[in-house]
Order: sequence, then structure tokens, then C-alpha cells
Amino acid sequence: MFKRLALVATISTLAGCVTTEERNLHHETIAAIHGTENNINQRLTNLELQSSNQVDYIDSLENEVSSLKQQIHRLNQNHYQHSLLQESNSAQSLQHLASSDPAPANKVILGQVERISIESIKQKFDARVDTGAATSSLDATDIEEFERNGKNWVRFHLSGRGEQDDAQVADKKNASDKTAKPEDKDNWIEAPVVRYVKIRQASTSESERRAVVELWISVGNIRERTEFTLADRSHMSHPILLGREFLRDIALVDVSKKYIQSTAK
Repeated sequence: MFKRLALVATISTLAGCVTTEERNLHHETIAAIHGTENNINQRLTNLELQSSNQVDYIDSLENEVSSLKQQIHRLNQNHYQHSLLQESNSAQSLQHLASSDPAPANKVILGQVERISIESIKQKFDARVDTGAATSSLDATDIEEFERNGKNWVRFHLSGRGEQDDAQVADKKNASDKTAKPEDKDNWIEAPVVRYVKIRQASTSESERRAVVELWISVGNIRERTEFTLADRSHMSHPILLGREFLRDIALVDVSKKYIQSTAK
């Protein structure tokens, strides 16, 4: 009997222990679930906050972009108005320059194109006056080099149709009854070589040696001995180019006009 009571008491005690452990385990499980739920809720809250901050940041960027566009638009308008003002001032300056009676510093005014005379062959050609070029050049063809009195000389033809001056026309008229010389002989230009220059073409890496000569030329009241590079100007609009070395201390250029000191052919 005693043994039975002891066994019953032991079983009851064990049952009580099992029930307590299960209760504790149940509470721990519920607490873990609550903790996980709170963690998830906190992460969701953080994500919502980050999303809201990003939306605000995007809005602020859009506002900055809009502001920058407005500033660029204003700057473009200001630049356009400034350009118009500069063009207007330049046109007024050129007008004033062309209408002023004496040229500044006793210089004459040349147009962007002038009719010049090559004295050695007494012919006139259109020449482009270009302040962007340092040296002057001629469209020379049939170039022949030779030696005279121990110095290097060249003879060549000047490409382009020149206009003979009155004296040359009269000479030819008076000599019409005499035996005629070859027609192109009178058109040869002969001059000593001042120096040689090397010109590198944009289309090739090789350089080309070109002769530089001095010739007497006249344009209006200007008569000067000028250096010319013998070049291929067949692709240019004018056979002669007058550069800054010719213009220096002599003339100014009004690019809005032509034939100020000469007349077109």
C-alpha cells in the first residue's frame, strides 16, 4: 500500500514538472514570436522612413534641376543679347572707321579684296587682304630655278588672268608690226630667292620646300617691296594673298568692304 502511494506521488510530481516545463517553453516561444514581430515592425518602420527620405531627396533634386534650367535659360538669353550688342557695336565701329576722314596713325584703309599691280610684269590682279596670315603668297606655276651671278633665282608664271596696264597695252600696240615674241615670255616673273621655307600640308606628314621672293607691288597710293612665298593657291578664290607683314605700319583692313584703294576689273 505504501509503495503504491509513493509511486502515485512520484508520478504526480513528474507530471507537475512536465507541465511546468511545457508552460515555460510556451512562454518562451510566445516571447520569441513577439520579439520577431517587433523586429519586423521596426524594420518596416525604418524602410518606410528611408523611402520617405528618398522621396524628399528626389523632390529636392527635381527642384534644383528646375532652378538650374531657369538659370541656364537666363544665361542663354543674356549671352544672346550680349552677342547682339557686340555685333551692333562692331558694325558701328566699322562704319565709324570707314567714314572717318584721316585713317588712324596716318594709315590707309584697305578692303578685304584689292586690285594690286605687279610692277615686273605690269599687270594687275585681285588680291585677298588677310590679317590672319603672317606672310604674303602668290599662286605661282611653271616654277624654274636657275643660277645668276652665283645666286639662286626663280622664274615663274602667276596664275590667274591679270589685267595689263595702259603702258603695256600701248607698247604692244606700237610693236604690232614687229616680229612677235612668244606670248607667255612677257608674263614670266624673274626674281632672286630671298630664302626657302618648309611648308607642311595638312593632308600629309611630308614638308615641301618653297621659295620666297621680293617683288615691287602697288595698291592705290601704296608702293612697297614685299616678300611672297611661291605657293599653290589654285584652290583659293584669289591668286594673291597679302598678309600682316605687308600691312604692318602701312594700312588697316575694313573686312566689310572691297576695293577701297582700287577698282574692280
